[in-house]
Amino acid sequence: MSNTIGNVTSSTANTAAATGKSKLGKDDFMKLMIAQLKYQDPMNPQSGAEYASQLAQFSSLEQLTNMNSSLETSINANLQLSQSVNNTMTAALIGKEVKLGVSSIKYNKEESVKIGFNLASEASTVSVKVYDKDGVLVRTFEPTDKSTGDHTLEWDFKDENGNKVNVGDYTFKVEAKNLQGADLTVGSWMQGIINGIRFGENGTRLVIGNSEYGLSDVSEIFNPEP
Repeated sequence: MSNTIGNVTSSTANTAAATGKSKLGKDDFMKLMIAQLKYQDPMNPQSGAEYASQLAQFSSLEQLTNMNSSLETSINANLQLSQSVNNTMTAALIGKEVKLGVSSIKYNKEESVKIGFNLASEASTVSVKVYDKDGVLVRTFEPTDKSTGDHTLEWDFKDENGNKVNVGDYTFKVEAKNLQGADLTVGSWMQGIINGIRFGENGTRLVIGNSEYGLSDVSEIFNPEP
């Protein structure tokens, strides 16, 4: 009996492979069961309990497969819906001013950019230094207002000699000392108005000026001052 059934199984599997199937389906299983009954040893037939057990196992497997397929479809639909809602909500940010928790600036022929910083206490000295991608210092600012709180300054993308810098990536660093002359911890950010949103393979990108920034970089959103 076992050899005959083994041959039937092998034949069915070969048929499935020949038709391009990578696994047996419901119809293949039923054909296999019928062939098993047809070629079983009449002197030692398969018991009804064993046959019923096999049918029950297949039924359970089929239900789990269908459930998994339905769950996967539901998850994909929820992801698409969530992405659609997120895209719609993100589009509402156009025209808003944002603080980006970054120390980098992308220059792509914009007129200017705002650099912000926060002083935890009154400072004796404050300097904001801008570097190019090679770490070369291109501009230094020394704000006169050193009081506690938020401060902003505007960089017109010119170097110390008044010449426009090259298009590319820049970084800035804010250094400050308190009234006792010790280094002061300073929080800094880049600030700008969102004039567009782009959706792509790299996720949602905020267009500020002519450059793109990540949505995850946003630390604060507010209406621009009139």
